[in-house]
Amino acid sequence: MTLAPGIAALADQLRSSRAFAAKRAVATIAGQLNLNQVAVAAVGDDCAAIPDGDGHLLFAIEGFLSEFVASDPWFAGWCGIMVNLADVAAMGGRPIAVVNCVLASNADEVDPILAGMKAASETFGVPIVGGHTCTSGSDGQLSVAILGRAKKLLTSFDAVPGDHLVVAIDLRGRYRERHSNWEAATDAPPEQLRACFELLPTIAELGLSKAAKDISQAGIVGTAIMLAECSGVGVAIELDKIPRPPGVPLERWLQTFPSFGFIVSVAPQNVEKVVALFAAQGVSAADAGLITAEHDVKISSGDSREIVWDLATSPLLGLGRSGMTP
Repeated sequence: MTLAPGIAALADQLRSSRAFAAKRAVATIAGQLNLNQVAVAAVGDDCAAIPDGDGHLLFAIEGFLSEFVASDPWFAGWCGIMVNLADVAAMGGRPIAVVNCVLASNADEVDPILAGMKAASETFGVPIVGGHTCTSGSDGQLSVAILGRAKKLLTSFDAVPGDHLVVAIDLRGRYRERHSNWEAATDAPPEQLRACFELLPTIAELGLSKAAKDISQAGIVGTAIMLAECSGVGVAIELDKIPRPPGVPLERWLQTFPSFGFIVSVAPQNVEKVVALFAAQGVSAADAGLITAEHDVKISSGDSREIVWDLATSPLLGLGRSGMTP
């Protein structure tokens, strides 16, 4: 396979992306709030995990750029629910309820945002139980928080050398232009979507994995960097094995935010079982890499290989086993 651009240029494109820069800002914020000192749950995961009886309560929040809310308000509202569900699923959990905060300059701007949230709430079967709305703000802003529960956790901190990296993405969709969002949800049957999100807690409860992350705005490689940093490991990603829709350039796909996409760290003996579980629900999944003892994330295609991020010298989040500050 010939990459366009070349693998070195592709690695540089990822390193200099806006999404990677946004993740680097997490380190500054964590330091200002002393988040690394919080003992109740590891910081840097997709949700805060708070011990509760025989499991964990999961608590997370997502905020959305004003430009995204303004350009596609209905879908922004939908995403307010959906991306929070992905965070809970990535931790091996199931959602309980969400609350929202919507700011806009007038009531007409709020209506499509709330309509998108309502549609997603009904589709995924997750209630909206409260929130805050202001119609005298300067521009459209949206944030949504979620509460969930996990019987058995998946975390960002438990990938170990020798595990394989399973990449699972629902390819039954298309880009929602002009953003790089791969949208495979709004036209899908509710029962299909709910069954897909049930896969992650099933994997956790069957003991098939201990570590996973949902593929975020940082894309497949950026998400792998965050997993590697939190677990104090490295990742070697084989680009040719990543599930990808026909006709989508690799450089765009690696910077895409899929509506359903996860990376899962899986012991060798469990890889076929995990891939089969995803496949049974129509989700494309493949063994696309290896968890290593090195502290970097590499991409490769054929005989070409390039380090995208050296965590030993430059943590991305400033959190986790390879980047935790004392």
